[in-house]
Amino acid sequence: MPPIEKAPRAWQRMLSGRRLDLLDPSPLDVEISDIAQGLARVARWNGQTRGDHAFSVAQHSLMVEAIVGRLTEASPETLQLALLHDAPEYVIGDMISPFKAVVGGGYKMVEARLEAAIHIRFGLPSTLPKPIKALIKRADRISAYFEATELAGFEDAEARAFFGPPRGISRDMLDVSPRSAVEVQALFLERFEAIEALRRAKKG
Repeated sequence: MPPIEKAPRAWQRMLSGRRLDLLDPSPLDVEISDIAQGLARVARWNGQTRGDHAFSVAQHSLMVEAIVGRLTEASPETLQLALLHDAPEYVIGDMISPFKAVVGGGYKMVEARLEAAIHIRFGLPSTLPKPIKALIKRADRISAYFEATELAGFEDAEARAFFGPPRGISRDMLDVSPRSAVEVQALFLERFEAIEALRRAKKG
């Protein structure tokens, strides 16, 4: 009789002690400390950026949230959704858009399940309402424009062709200087807690 093959491991152990199942993630296994830890150590642009430190997904997330706050009078819930818009990448990494297009459906399914689990864990809608999704996407593209031109070697015209013009936002409004993982991790957690305090105040 041939040996019984074990199913490949589909979970990751986190520093918090949680064991997150990638195929069937539970909100109970999601911790903001793990998200901050992971995102602060995942590089945007596959690490192809200027500076002494990688420009991390955590720093990008902080920038997108800041842009959303400048574009509109956003609710605390919308700000939290903006801050967490790339949160699944604490597990699956930041895959550049060209590669996402090649990988296709399987990647998107895992990403969607993780996003839903993360949102439920923090009392947010499991799927983004369309207006909020469009707002965050706009902010994401503005952030990408400034990252591309300031850090990733893009010319202005090339960045505008890919990401559009950064209408309503100027360079002086943003912090695009890459920071250390430890510093960004702390800033991410601090901002998350500040928005949570606003959410609690609004409810109370």
